[in-house]
Formats: sequence, structure tokens, C-alpha cells
Amino acid sequence: MFGIGMPELIVILVVALIIIGPKKLPDLAKSLGKGLAEFRRATDDVKESFRVDDIKKDADDIKDSLLRGALSRDKEASGRTSDRKSDNADGVDGEKKDGDAGGDSGDKVE
Repeated sequence: MFGIGMPELIVILVVALIIIGPKKLPDLAKSLGKGLAEFRRATDDVKESFRVDDIKKDADDIKDSLLRGALSRDKEASGRTSDRKSDNADGVDGEKKDGDAGGDSGDKVE
């Protein structure tokens, strides 16, 4: 514990007992304990907020990459659909022309 051994700790406690007095020493120790506990909670909260911020950044990065991928797939799909529509339109026109030509070539015999 910070390089303080048992003999040094006893000397510190004896000096504190002499300076502060036996009546105020328990109150001081209680206050010191509460202060340390509050400090630990505060540092834990700060650590947790850093973790949350990191997780939010990671989630946003994943969200952005998924959206980019979805948009690129949509663009590819719409490009393929427009190609198919133009191919179908050409094919339908071609069929109509063939059908019209077939109807004209067949003369009615009476």
C-alpha cells in the first residue's frame, strides 16, 4: 500500500491520535472513509462514461457501414431493374412488330 509498511502506519496513527485527539479521531476516520468512497464512485462513473462513449462510437460506425452497404445494394438493384425494364421494353416492341408482320403476311382466302 504505497510502500508504507506496518511500522510506518503505526507511527502515522500515533501522530494523528496526538494531533487530533481520541474524541475526534473516529469522526475523522469516518469522514475520510466517506470521502474515499465518494471518490471511487466518481472515478467509476467517469470510467463508465468513457466506456459508453466508446460503445456509442462503435455502434455509430457499424450503423454507418450498414447504411452504406444497404444504399450501394439499393443502387445496384435499381440499376439492374432499369436495365431489365429497358430490355423488356425492347423485347415487347420487337414482339409486337413480329406479331403485326405475321398478321399482315397471312392473307385471307375466300
